[in-house]
Amino acid sequence: MIFAVLAPLFIALFVPSIGKLKDKIHTGVFVFFVPFAIFLYFLQFIGTNFTPLSQTYNWIPSLHINFDLYLDGLSLLFVLLISGIGSLVVLYSIFYLDRSERLGQFYVYLLMFMSAMLGIVLSNNVFILYTFWELTSISSFLLIGYWHFKERSRYGALKSMLITIFGGLSMFGGFILLSVITETTNIQTMIERTDLILNSEYLPLALGFILLGAFTKSAQFPFHIWLPDAMEAPTPVSAYLHSATMVKAGLYLVARFFPIFSNYEWFFIIVSIFGIITLCWGSYMAVRQTDLKAILAYSTISQLGMIMAMLGFGTNIAIFAAVFHILNHATFKGSLFMVAGIVDVQTGTRDIRKLGKLFTLMPITATLALFGTFSMAGFPLPFLNGFYSKELFFESTIGLQAGSSSISAILASIIPYLAVIGSIFTFVYSMYLFFGVFGGKKTKEVSLPSKPKEPRIGMLISPIILVLGVITIGLIPNSFNQTFLAHAAASISPTANVETIAFWHGLSTPFIMSLIVVLIGTILALTRKSWATIYNIFPGRLSFNHVYDSSIKSLDKLSNKTTNTYMTGSLRLYMIIILGALVTFSFIFMYNTDGFSIDFTDLASITTIEIVVVIAITVAAIGTLFSNHNVAAILILGITGYGVAILFVLYRAPDLALTQLVIETITMALFLLCFYHFPRLTKRNESKSTITFNLIVSIGFGLLMTMIGISALSSTWFDKISEYFIETSLPVGGGKNIVNVILVDMRGIDTLFEIAVLGLAGLAVFGLIKVRNNKEAK
Repeated sequence: MIFAVLAPLFIALFVPSIGKLKDKIHTGVFVFFVPFAIFLYFLQFIGTNFTPLSQTYNWIPSLHINFDLYLDGLSLLFVLLISGIGSLVVLYSIFYLDRSERLGQFYVYLLMFMSAMLGIVLSNNVFILYTFWELTSISSFLLIGYWHFKERSRYGALKSMLITIFGGLSMFGGFILLSVITETTNIQTMIERTDLILNSEYLPLALGFILLGAFTKSAQFPFHIWLPDAMEAPTPVSAYLHSATMVKAGLYLVARFFPIFSNYEWFFIIVSIFGIITLCWGSYMAVRQTDLKAILAYSTISQLGMIMAMLGFGTNIAIFAAVFHILNHATFKGSLFMVAGIVDVQTGTRDIRKLGKLFTLMPITATLALFGTFSMAGFPLPFLNGFYSKELFFESTIGLQAGSSSISAILASIIPYLAVIGSIFTFVYSMYLFFGVFGGKKTKEVSLPSKPKEPRIGMLISPIILVLGVITIGLIPNSFNQTFLAHAAASISPTANVETIAFWHGLSTPFIMSLIVVLIGTILALTRKSWATIYNIFPGRLSFNHVYDSSIKSLDKLSNKTTNTYMTGSLRLYMIIILGALVTFSFIFMYNTDGFSIDFTDLASITTIEIVVVIAITVAAIGTLFSNHNVAAILILGITGYGVAILFVLYRAPDLALTQLVIETITMALFLLCFYHFPRLTKRNESKSTITFNLIVSIGFGLLMTMIGISALSSTWFDKISEYFIETSLPVGGGKNIVNVILVDMRGIDTLFEIAVLGLAGLAVFGLIKVRNNKEAK
């Protein structure tokens, strides 16, 4: 399984080279086989006899962080969606994106995102899951901002990243709490130790943090505001990220941790409330939109809210319906996003006010939209898969068992009514979308930027396959039940199962609810223009987008104001702030922790040569301050460095002495080369107060470092780590030179990060030089 997770990342390394051939063949042709191969590999696990699989690869075992992978029915559902729809999206993008685009970057970002999503749904370690979780935020940021020359693309990318990464960090806090409570980082082991979590005082905090991560990623109210702005991404990105994969990561998270939190009443209350509100608000706001992708964005929000609510209900029928609708939503919503992209390319606009009456001009595209929109609306027809899961949703809202609190009792009684209200507006925006674009008579061609016509057949293949999925699931839903859906539902709750998925169960309450939705929805759709003015009243000017924009603007102003108070360009001020803060807080900490205790009982004797060397270092350091010549000051300062090297020799550390000598020599040579061209040093005319303040800071810092050194020698807080290094440097590090072993092996990660910092600094310098050369060339 690890090869499936890492394969897209590995192939992404070669995409830039492949991209150079885009004049001969589209880069997407090569990329297509990556998700398609993954899809074919995981197809073998579909069947009635499927049993979960697990694999473990050691990474950081000392911290219990390993590549623990786990494939059950739930993760299999998501893996097939990620790879299957990923294949169709790549196929669609081959015909959607022109070869003049930056195809190499696009497919690198797409493969990065694909690998991250596969990592999320297959991870069985909370910290590995979190790593991939944040990788989805970063890669989606790059995909949404792909057309970075557009201001709205940059705005949408930043907005999505800020909100989802905020939620991701909160989720990380929840994972840490769970790992502390259960003393494991393995998700399945955590589920086995559910009693420890339910009896922990940190349960509310862990639940809140994890749900915050899920709600932000799956665009639940009020964090939904990032999703409409993310529609500035290319349509293949919208079809992939915002219908089938990224926005469903939060649903996956809630489903995966359902066995842990489902017995906690506040799980039902919080998840159900946010889910049902998101359903109603998203469907209500979708009718207000005029951009095709904006309508689809809010429709996605409403559908995600419905699935989240069902996960909150927690009943067997609700869990199965949630799993079923995750599959159905991916098929009809993915096809609708692709249809919106086709309309945009073929007409030159996505504004529904400029469209309409395209059925006769684009009959194939219109037919695809017909199946997609009516399935999304839950229209009662046996060949539309959306109706089945919508019917199960209605059934799950009836007879919810209230908990011990009055809140859950009230919630259980009003949820069926809110479900009908949200579904009514779902029906309205579905009809608004289809008939607003394709209904009526032939469009006057002069009214559109481009002459409407059917696209190339290649652009139609992917939405056709998805629509065939809508029809196939609708016609033979039970073929997907016991072999596929039942395993996914059982992974969440072992008893969640529906024996038979049938279109007709008689004149039942859920069917009556569907008829009410169709009847009232039809009336509202036909009279939309007469009541649409309600949006001027509610929400009117009230908007969470306004709250977000105001918060970011205020934060930006505060940051600028704060930064400008100390970023004055004065190096002296910077050093005073840094050293002053360091001295103050360090002295306070040492005082409160008895850090000034000094023990002279175990000190070696001091030799005369050591005293002479230290005096020479001190005199050289002080003499540097009074030198008025550049070269003389550098040479005098060099005495301090060479003096330290002599001390290393006296203390039998020749390797450190050689290192110090080399560094000191190189530094002096560089200083001499640079300072030779600087103006001659002159006596500074500083006030007595400035001199006094400088003296206080410098002496204070010197005393601090002296006291830290003495305190470290005298401290008995912990066992001295030197004994560990002495004992393990040879058997563990394989070297007798303890210092070298510490640098290379014992603190190898620290050294690695130091090298990484130098590498980043080098890249930054290279970038600056390249920018300068480009400006000079112009």
